[in-house]
Amino acid sequence: MSTAATAPEPPTTDLPFRDPALPLARRVDDLISRLTLDERIELLYQYSPGVPRLGLASFKTGTEGLHGVSWLGPATVFPQAVGLGATWDEELLHEVATAVGTEARAFHERPSGDGYPHSLQIWAPVVNLLRDPRWGRNEEGYAEDPLLTGRLSVSYCRGLAGDHPVHLRTAPLLKHFLAYNNEDERDLTSSVVPPRVLHEYDLAAFRPAIESGAATGVMPAYNLINGRPCHVSPLLETEVRRWAQTTGHELFVCSDAGAVTNLTESEHYFDDHPTSHAAAVRAGVDNITEQREDGSITLGRLRTAVDRGLLTEADIDRAARRHLSIRFRLGEFDPDLDPYAGIRDDVVDSPEHRALALRAATESVVLLKNDGALPLSTAPGRRVALVGPLADTLFEDWYSGTMPYRITVATGLETALKEGGAELVCAEGVDRITLRAASTGGLLRVPAFDPGGPMVAGASTDEQECGDSACHDLFDWGEGVLTLRNARTERYVTLKDGDLTLAADQTQPNGWFVHETFRLELQPDGTELLRNISNGRYAALDPATGRVTLCAEAPEKAERWTRTAVRDGIAEAVAAAASADVAVVVLGNDPHINGRETEDRSGISLPPAQEALLRAVATERPEAVLVVMSSYPYAVDWADKHLPAVVWTSHGGQETGRALAAILLGEAEPSGRLPQTWYRGDDPLPGRLDYDIISAGWTYQYHDAAPLYPFGHGLTYTTFSHSQLRLSAREAAQDDTLTVSVELTNTGTRPGTETVQLYTRAVAARHRAPRRRLTDFRKVSLAPGERRRLEFDMPVAALAHWSVSAGAFAVDPGRYEIQIGHSSEAIALTAPLTVTGPALPARSLSGGRLEAVDFDECVGGTLVDATREKGEAVTPATGHIHCGLRYRSVDLGGTPDGPRVITAEVSRATEEDATVEIYADGGPGTGTLLAVLDVPAGTHGRYDWRTVSAPMPAEVTGVHDLHLVLRGGVHLAAIAGGTRPLPPRSQLPEH
Repeated sequence: MSTAATAPEPPTTDLPFRDPALPLARRVDDLISRLTLDERIELLYQYSPGVPRLGLASFKTGTEGLHGVSWLGPATVFPQAVGLGATWDEELLHEVATAVGTEARAFHERPSGDGYPHSLQIWAPVVNLLRDPRWGRNEEGYAEDPLLTGRLSVSYCRGLAGDHPVHLRTAPLLKHFLAYNNEDERDLTSSVVPPRVLHEYDLAAFRPAIESGAATGVMPAYNLINGRPCHVSPLLETEVRRWAQTTGHELFVCSDAGAVTNLTESEHYFDDHPTSHAAAVRAGVDNITEQREDGSITLGRLRTAVDRGLLTEADIDRAARRHLSIRFRLGEFDPDLDPYAGIRDDVVDSPEHRALALRAATESVVLLKNDGALPLSTAPGRRVALVGPLADTLFEDWYSGTMPYRITVATGLETALKEGGAELVCAEGVDRITLRAASTGGLLRVPAFDPGGPMVAGASTDEQECGDSACHDLFDWGEGVLTLRNARTERYVTLKDGDLTLAADQTQPNGWFVHETFRLELQPDGTELLRNISNGRYAALDPATGRVTLCAEAPEKAERWTRTAVRDGIAEAVAAAASADVAVVVLGNDPHINGRETEDRSGISLPPAQEALLRAVATERPEAVLVVMSSYPYAVDWADKHLPAVVWTSHGGQETGRALAAILLGEAEPSGRLPQTWYRGDDPLPGRLDYDIISAGWTYQYHDAAPLYPFGHGLTYTTFSHSQLRLSAREAAQDDTLTVSVELTNTGTRPGTETVQLYTRAVAARHRAPRRRLTDFRKVSLAPGERRRLEFDMPVAALAHWSVSAGAFAVDPGRYEIQIGHSSEAIALTAPLTVTGPALPARSLSGGRLEAVDFDECVGGTLVDATREKGEAVTPATGHIHCGLRYRSVDLGGTPDGPRVITAEVSRATEEDATVEIYADGGPGTGTLLAVLDVPAGTHGRYDWRTVSAPMPAEVTGVHDLHLVLRGGVHLAAIAGGTRPLPPRSQLPEH
């Protein structure tokens, strides 16, 4: 590898790449030409060292900014992304992202401590769709719908990037491409996504921000898609970069942390690291995130890849060029011309950003049910009981910033009630317990003179002697997961990694490895074992020192504890409710527990302890109001049936309490709308790995069972009516644009905000069409009695579906409905529309190639990679000995007396017999058998593709539905018919 020194450079200020008058591409090319190969390779790593001889500074990719600047210290914290999604407010998301980007600029000016400035490339927003509410990272996405997600992501990206024509405020990067919606074994699971789902659903969420130029980069996901890891997916080039071509800028693709190493180590997709790293770069990954500041391992693998000819200098230069282009656009080389260079610390948590945080938190609150219980009265002497484990706490999540202050629900409500002369009484409703060690008789406690030090359970102590030091509030988060908060320190008990001791010194459960979660495992003698979930070990006790350590690997070596309730949490909550005129119960989740990155939820029910608390309080005070503060939907069926009011908010950041108080007391109007379906508790949800939303029946588009609360649902304190739905034409051609108008009236007595939702539906479609699909929306605020006519410009192309026969989006001629609704299930008005134009012709099998993945129906099959670089195939899914495929309207061509063959491209990796059976107009027993193709065993595994052929019956010609049955370990890539066999894969053109 050439690393020879370059010729002496002129002063760096005189070099062409420093000249802002030159075109960006020329400046980048000039700088590339002055870097050695080693220096260019270093640009492919997250931490790129500086090049002093050229005045090139060190650079790090990636600052988290999902709903505030993360991990860099106190910063304004806005609602979680799912809460921002609930606002359905594009302008608000633009303002929030502008604030986040502005604060990121301020942090960029602060010393970082590691020699690499805090990055101005922001790894946000997350554009993954909320297909399954059990996804551990549900809080990070905006919505289950691609149109809503796409529009909100455009707004967020534009706010991050700024509006300067040359320079970027920050460089937004979309996460995580593609079809990523499960945490359990996320680097091993393959998301099976047929072409319609791929184009209509998953890609549709990413496309708007990229095609509009709002996003500057993309991060591939950890998972595989159709058998191929996302980090080597050809979609990075064939789709993502193709969308960006019209923007004039190339996308910068950064790997997720450790994902390129996973290609070899956990996924075993490649034999060694140089091969996997080279494959990722060739597929379009420009920057690799791995071992933090120490890039020696990754850079060594890249250098080896170059030495072995797996990567060329052109490959390196292409990635380096994209890296440098972002840095030029961020103003690094033109600080005097950068309009964002002067931003300083006073913008962080500024009064303006605090006000914006309050507005965002308020708009994100969704009123799910209200039978008149809300808004609450603040009349003098009125007493409100606020109960629940989230009544007086706010949680940060993994991608939160550090909240500079916390207005809890208790604080916000108490302040507001006092102003009117009303009173608040608060009870968390959790048990306070002691744990007594069997071996010493001592209580688990914090040391008297060092409350933050290692916890002990020495002998000769009792509750009176130890007081609060030995008392712990027990929070039950479900599935046996508990947290303990010491009554004296008011901090959570945590495991210390170094010496495995316990200390009560954490403000909340936190960290990548959460050390604050425990189990109390009941033993036959009635005692319990204390087990830390993070390290899996049990608490043991040193009788000499009384010190407790989490070191016992087996139950027989663990200390036994006797639990005693010092305070009955439910009884306390019920007493508070009994003393009040109304009760507000605040339940939900801790974002670090039972559903977070690396951990999916097992179900959608409330933790049993929280459900029991709710029912007990409601029995005493039927006027109870439920507030759910959570990162995801819960099946609150009982509450919906028995309580007069239910409210949801995400973890809304520093202003959550003030926002909720304003909504509960009617000082602000609820305007949030659900960004995802809330399913009923008895609804058997599809499998978490079933990414085919069409066949599985996911989301409001395809789920037939009535939801608890539908997508788009949200109530207000006033009422709205929709009337006079009009279309500019009742009949339109496939390339027309319609004007859809509707009159909206506030028919209530209070001002309010309605989100008018426009849906479309195909009537009697040839394919399985959505029940309805969101096509547009508008958020409108009206005074009492005010009326406004709204207009939507709707291209007929918005009715398109992905045609597997045409390999493109197409609008079928026929009947459609235009619908206006309060939600996806509350449709107020419907208007018919007829689309005219030619129907798609039947796809031809004669002389052409019908890709196996372009089926209309698949039963018992799955999709896999055809090669490591490109292409897909169909094979029977695990547990199935065969699968069935249907291809509608296939022209077999031919004449009764003409010679014809039918050919399949197949592979087989097992020794079992494998066949492809091909029928017309029905399967075995009902259709006409056209051919049975025996699949030969491959000599090089399943990537060894062969073509097999058989004569086609002369009498079967013209258009038919084809039915294929794959038996055994066959992989099918394509079929063809006609007078010539299918060309081998090696002769196929590149994409």
